[in-house]
Amino acid sequence: MKVVSACLAGIKCRYDGKSCENKKVVELVKKGEAIPVCPEQLGGLTTPREKHEIKDGKVISESGKDRTEEFSRGAREALRIALMGGCDEAVLKSKSPSRGCGKIYDGSFSGKLVDGDGLFTKLLKQNQINIKTEEEI
Repeated sequence: MKVVSACLAGIKCRYDGKSCENKKVVELVKKGEAIPVCPEQLGGLTTPREKHEIKDGKVISESGKDRTEEFSRGAREALRIALMGGCDEAVLKSKSPSRGCGKIYDGSFSGKLVDGDGLFTKLLKQNQINIKTEEEI
C-alpha cells in the first residue's frame, strides 16, 4: 500500500487551491492501492493558503508567520494514516515544506532549491517508508 500526496490524486488542496493531478497516482487511488493525504490540511491550514517554505528549521509563510506547529501536526497525522493503512511506500509532491524529498525551497521565496526534506518526508523516512516523488514514478 502507498500513501500519496492528495494533490497528485487530483484533490484541489494545494496552497493555490489547485491540484497537480498525476494520472499514475490517480490510478493507484482508484485501484485501492494508495491512500491520499494532505498534511497541510490535516494540520489545520486552509486551502487556499499562503506559500510556505522552510527557513532555519521552521516553516514560515510568505508573510512571515511561523507555521511550524501546523505543519508538524499535519505531518504526524498523515504519518498516522500511512501507518494505519500499512503503507510501505509514498509518492509525494516534490519541493514542498511537507513532502519535499531531497530538494526543498530555501526559505527566501525566490524559487531557489536547497538539499533537504519536508517535515512529512522526514517522518516517513524515520519509519522506513520508501519515498518517490511524482517525477520518479
